[in-house]
Amino acid sequence: MKASPACLRLQKKVVCVINGKGGVGKDTFCSCAGRVFRCKSISAITPIKQLASMCGWKGEKDNKSRKFLADLKQLLVWYNDLPNRYLIQEVNSFIKENVDILFVHIREADQIAGFVDYMSSVRIQCVTLLIRSSREGLADHVYGNVADDNAEEYVYDFCFENNCSLQELPDACITFLQRMLTEIDAW
Repeated sequence: MKASPACLRLQKKVVCVINGKGGVGKDTFCSCAGRVFRCKSISAITPIKQLASMCGWKGEKDNKSRKFLADLKQLLVWYNDLPNRYLIQEVNSFIKENVDILFVHIREADQIAGFVDYMSSVRIQCVTLLIRSSREGLADHVYGNVADDNAEEYVYDFCFENNCSLQELPDACITFLQRMLTEIDAW
């Protein structure tokens, strides 16, 4: 995702690991933030999706495809840590860019913990955010893969309850994000 040209600026850069089950509004939250802040979004699954497409995956978001991507990602973490190497490369680019907030989509608790530890070691402020929804069909849905089904296993710094209508969501996201940024002293 390209950086947004929005107007509110922060005193320091912030990396925000964002997670939640499928369909709860993670990408929408990031898009809403981009209306006001200079943001960029990256995902640990990006290089996995590129490889999956070579295997015939066509971008489906059904349970079978979600499991395929989650399993392929776990294999590549084990084999050569590809998702984390990709994220570190993207963070290094973010440091040089005219962007204030980097949303990093990571699903697995162990990978989130490792990424947060890395950010601390290089002295980049990093917070974790869970997007959750109690809307019918989302709260208790079982996806059949560890990335979605175990999304809430990590202890997050912040949690956004996405139970808004699509009309209310942009204002709710911005208000939440402003409070979060104030709490971490990013202004």
